[in-house]
Amino acid sequence: MVERYQVKITVLRRFSPTEVFETSPVTPVRPLDACGLYSDGQEFTVGENLRMPEGFCSSAWHTIYCSVRTLAFGGNLPWYKEKGVAINCCTDGLRPVIFKLERI
Repeated sequence: MVERYQVKITVLRRFSPTEVFETSPVTPVRPLDACGLYSDGQEFTVGENLRMPEGFCSSAWHTIYCSVRTLAFGGNLPWYKEKGVAINCCTDGLRPVIFKLERI
């Protein structure tokens, strides 16, 4: 059986639309701030079962899952000097959330 590791996900930073764009490319139905689902510095742990942590956004999970899986199976991303880490963001183009993933 292949060894699997846990992966820690840390919310590095949430951005509001005004931090991303000087002028919004679209008009939101209601005013938007930074993502309210997370807090900067918030941490989640992905177990060896690779299930999405409770309270995690399913869209963000879908985006980062490939990196989570790579780290959980002992792989590394070749564009970082550090082993066992990845930096990913969700796909919300107006108010992205940046995540740090670390094999533990």
